[in-house]
Amino acid sequence: MSYYVYILASRRDGAIYVGITNDLVRRVYEHRMKAVRSFTSKYNITQLVWFEIYDDPISAISREKELKKWKRSWKTQLIEATNPEWNDLYESICV
Repeated sequence: MSYYVYILASRRDGAIYVGITNDLVRRVYEHRMKAVRSFTSKYNITQLVWFEIYDDPISAISREKELKKWKRSWKTQLIEATNPEWNDLYESICV
């Protein structure tokens, strides 16, 4: 089983959210549909802009905790290293 650490954004300079899941397609869909009243639904954070894949949950959880402590500028650099236009990656993972 794979585990994913991901970053969602409302827009380039908007709110961002760091999360973890074992089913990225399902979890991003839930965020998009606002299935749960949460930070992401309140601030319309629905665009998948970055993710990493891990083989074990311990590594994924450690990475998520690390990223949550990062400054916003560091997260921005991380996103822009692979997604400089802040494109929504959701369609690319739904294949």
